[in-house]
Amino acid sequence: MILTVTLNTALDLTYRVPALTPHATHRVTQVIERPGGKGLNVARVLAALGHETVATGFAGGATGAMLRDLLATTPVRDELVTTAGPTRRTVAVVDTTTGDTTQLNEPGPAITPAEWAGFRTRFTELLDGARAVALCGSLPPGIHVGAYAELIRLARAAAVPVLLDTSGEPLRRGIAARPDLVKPNADELAQLTGSREPHRATRDARRRGAHAVISSLGPEGLLAATPEGLWRAAPPAPVKGNPTGAGDSAVAGLLSGLVDEAPWPERLTRAVALSAATVLSPVAGEYDPSAYEDLLPRVKVTEETV
Repeated sequence: MILTVTLNTALDLTYRVPALTPHATHRVTQVIERPGGKGLNVARVLAALGHETVATGFAGGATGAMLRDLLATTPVRDELVTTAGPTRRTVAVVDTTTGDTTQLNEPGPAITPAEWAGFRTRFTELLDGARAVALCGSLPPGIHVGAYAELIRLARAAAVPVLLDTSGEPLRRGIAARPDLVKPNADELAQLTGSREPHRATRDARRRGAHAVISSLGPEGLLAATPEGLWRAAPPAPVKGNPTGAGDSAVAGLLSGLVDEAPWPERLTRAVALSAATVLSPVAGEYDPSAYEDLLPRVKVTEETV
């Protein structure tokens, strides 16, 4: 099975309105509720691809109970650890005229030392039988910035490949613990390395400890610095739509390729096709299966020489 970790889960609420106007009252035409947080998004896509998937992290309060009820309707196995504090909500307001999305993210609950210790124990137990683990998203209040580095060391001790997808100081600390993969976007990579030149920044990030670095270039696809070389993968043409969750779908594609022991070009192809199919999906954060199948043979993968 593949294990995903979401320490700062959320109940995702999407409101669709005909037009978003400041200082005005709006009539919402559609409300969508989903279990959210980057790792849960990854888990949902992996399960849709047919992988046995387990989700852990934290959930608490009435919001956490709603999240778990929604998660129970998916093939993802719930191994979330209960907290005293309530799970946060994220609200996305979609302007259906322009397609623009305005995002409002609440802070997460404060995690106590006892709750963190309980999670560490559960995480270690779940590593037994895991083929790969993904550590995704922000850290809730109360958890130290080296938490992901701590979890990476536990995964490495259990010989489980680990992917890290976070930002800021947790990324800086985590990459030094030598994860198998990291997947920063361009801004996160620039913050980590001080460079906005994609090739230089990706190679620099790899020198900091990661086995492989896959940098998200937005509509231009992915750039991967791997032990086998430098690769670039891009969709056959720019895609327009809602990019919410596209990066999480790319993570799912990378993990799917990893556990299937696919060569790097195939892993990147899956990641780019899933990411683009998520942008094209009418539901934010979900991928369009028909678009995915159509895109798979048309993703362009080239080996870079720079």
